[in-house]
Amino acid sequence: MPGVRPLRLVVMGTGPFAVPMLRGLRGSPHEVAAVVTRPDHAPPGRRPPPNPVRVAATGLATLDPERMNTAESLALLRGLAPDLLVVCDYGQILSAEVLAVPPLGGINLHGSLLPRHRGAAPVQWAILEGDSLTGVSVIRMTPALDAGRVITARETPIGQRETAPELEARLAEIGGPAVLDAIERLQAAVADGLPPLEVGIPQDDAHATRAPRLAKADGLIDWSQSAMRIERMRRALEPWPRAATFFTRADGERQRLVLAEADVASPEEFPAATGEPGRVMAAEPGPDAGRIVVACGGGMALAITRLVPEGKRAMSAAEFLRGSPLRPGARLG
Repeated sequence: MPGVRPLRLVVMGTGPFAVPMLRGLRGSPHEVAAVVTRPDHAPPGRRPPPNPVRVAATGLATLDPERMNTAESLALLRGLAPDLLVVCDYGQILSAEVLAVPPLGGINLHGSLLPRHRGAAPVQWAILEGDSLTGVSVIRMTPALDAGRVITARETPIGQRETAPELEARLAEIGGPAVLDAIERLQAAVADGLPPLEVGIPQDDAHATRAPRLAKADGLIDWSQSAMRIERMRRALEPWPRAATFFTRADGERQRLVLAEADVASPEEFPAATGEPGRVMAAEPGPDAGRIVVACGGGMALAITRLVPEGKRAMSAAEFLRGSPLRPGARLG
């Protein structure tokens, strides 16, 4: 856009969702003065997990303060003299003092169509809640979580069988160009005399929903829920905590079973009120993959075709049934 000058940016991010954004900024006319990421931590004797943003920032100045909102970190940021902060998947809420350092403040790339799914796990919650449409939003940053004005947003449908990792990877690629567009819109609005804090469309808090960080317990299947909900759990909770249930053998030993592939069973084949939730209605080794059909709430059933028994590799339902006492009438949960 004519009259728009390259900016000096400080990029903040840690997870893989931020990598396409960083890659796009590195290839733009803007200068990435530094990348701020989370410090690497691991238990004694173990290597820390890879930090995708740290890898993508190779060749750039990289900082990793334990906490960004301290006086020491604030001084480091002021020394970088950025025009704008660009944040995505960083993992810390920035204070008003940090956001006030750059003349243009900060923008944040978020993996949902705000104000829907504010929080740490928007991609997972979009699938869990059965949304047919999601996207990314680039917002003005405020100390409130994901509540700033929306500068730009991009929509995309959610595939019927799409898992959280697949959807997140797609949204990350959509997010890179969205951030560059938001920077251009921000600069143009400020050039026209609009104060930086007033750029973008205010969110309607009345339509806000939460997308809190997931816990291991979120993966425990409640078979009284609908088969559709449990099938969405299977897709949304990959790769962690994963949707799981328990099978108690006749000897009292409990075995954890992770659902790897499952579909809602045909209501014509398994009509309503054929079993209490969690009851195995069919355990068919079959000539190929086989299936384990489990009654769910609302009179429907879920067909499990692939699973991961505790302590073992992923296997087809047929392979599992050949070595397991699980049979029709058994209870899961």
